[in-house]
Amino acid sequence: QVQLVESGGGLAQAGGSLRLSCAASGRTFSTYAIAWFRQAPGKEREFVAAIPWRVGRATYADSVKGRFTISRDNAKNTVYLQMNSLEPEDTAVYYCAAGQTLSIRDIQYYNWGQGTQVTVSS
Repeated sequence: QVQLVESGGGLAQAGGSLRLSCAASGRTFSTYAIAWFRQAPGKEREFVAAIPWRVGRATYADSVKGRFTISRDNAKNTVYLQMNSLEPEDTAVYYCAAGQTLSIRDIQYYNWGQGTQVTVSS
């Protein structure tokens, strides 16, 4: 089991920035990838970005490409999501998840954090 704790959510204005953190603990050696998903009210959960836990390149949803950056700090067992040029459409609960494959599909991830709310005002 891998335990994940998100932090860094909050309220931002359109065009602003926020940085989310996902701190991992437990059996992190069994994790291949960490991903960020989000779920807005009344909508399905959607993929945002993912990164291999050790080495390799990240992948992004088209809706956030060029605005969001996912990164890792293995010394701190933490993955970050830097969100710039925020839009009201980015408003959602953001979740990080751990999996044994890098995928855009949420069913490929077996451990999830509790989520952190991001609200972007226009």
